[in-house]
Amino acid sequence: MLDIRILASAIALLSFAVSGFPGTGTAMAQTMTVELMTIDDRKAVFGTVESVDTIDARARIGGTLTEMSVDEGSVVTAGQALARIVDDKLDAQAAAVRARVDALRAQLLQAETDLARAERLLASGTAPQSRVDDAQTVVDVLVAQIAAAQAEERVVQEQFAEGAILAPTDGRVLAVHAVDGTVVLPGEPLATIAAETFVLRVYLPERHARFLAAGDAVEVGSGLLVDEPAAWRQGTVRQVYPRLEQGRVVADVDVAGLGDFFVGERVRVYVSTGQREAVVIPSDYVFGRFGVDYVRLETGVDVTVRVGAPAGLADHSDAVEILSGLRPGDRIVPPETAVTP
Repeated sequence: MLDIRILASAIALLSFAVSGFPGTGTAMAQTMTVELMTIDDRKAVFGTVESVDTIDARARIGGTLTEMSVDEGSVVTAGQALARIVDDKLDAQAAAVRARVDALRAQLLQAETDLARAERLLASGTAPQSRVDDAQTVVDVLVAQIAAAQAEERVVQEQFAEGAILAPTDGRVLAVHAVDGTVVLPGEPLATIAAETFVLRVYLPERHARFLAAGDAVEVGSGLLVDEPAAWRQGTVRQVYPRLEQGRVVADVDVAGLGDFFVGERVRVYVSTGQREAVVIPSDYVFGRFGVDYVRLETGVDVTVRVGAPAGLADHSDAVEILSGLRPGDRIVPPETAVTP
C-alpha cells in the first residue's frame, strides 16, 4: 500500500513540472507531445555602459594649473573644487586698481574741500555761483570714477574666484586632461565627468529598428569586468534615438545597479527582433551522454537533438529551444522514465 502512495506522489510531481506546455498529458503526466510555440526571436548584441550626460570641467581663465586634487575614477559632487588656476597678472591688476581707487579718494577729499570753500565764499558774496558749480562737477566726476574703479576691482576679484575649477555635477571622473604646472587657456577642458545616471547603449542593424520601442523588456548579462555570478538581469528600453548611425539604430537600456559597472564596459544584451515558431521543451527532458544531447521518445528510443538558447518564456524560465532532432507530434518522456518492454 505504501509503494502505491509513493508512486502516485511521484506522478503528481511530474504532472506539476510539465504543466503549462502544449501537448502535456494529464493522465500520463510524464509524457509530453512536442508542438510548435511562438517565441520572441532574440538577437544577441553588446551594449556599452555609458553615462546619460558627460560634462567637461573647463577653465574659465588662463594661467598655470595647480592643486589638481582628482584623478581618473574619483567620485565628485557638484561644486567640489578639482583644481586651481593661478595667473600672476591678476595680482598686479588688483594692486593697480587698489592704487587708483586710493588716488581717486584723495582727489575726492580735496575736491570736497574746494567745494565747501566755494560755498562759504558764495555765502559771503565774494565768489560767483559758477565757481561752486565747477567744484560740484569735479566732486561728481570723482565719485563716478571711484565707483568705476571699485567695479573693476570686483571684476579682478571674480577672476581670482574663477581660478577654482569646480565639478559641474555629481559623478565620476572619466579623464583628466592636465596636470599641475600645465599652462591652460580659457575654455580648455581639464576633466571629463560622467553624471551618476548610467545606461546601456546598444546598437542594432537598421532592419531591426521597427521591432524596438521604449518600454520593451530585454535581458542583460552580468558584467565582464566585475567578479559576480554569471546571472541575467532584466532591463527596459529607455529611449530609441530617431537617427541612424552608420546603418544602426541606437537605444538606451535602463538596468538596476548599472552604476557598479565600469564606464565603457561591454555587456551582452538580448533584444527581441520579432516573433517566430519553434520547438520548445523543458530543459529537464534533455540529458547528455558523451558530450551529445539526447531526448527520450515515448517508445524508449533516445534521439540526438541540438539544443539552442533558453526560450526566454516569462512563465517557463527553464524552457529551451530545440533546433533539430524533434518534430511536432513527437511524444517525449523524462530521461529517468522507465520504458516497459
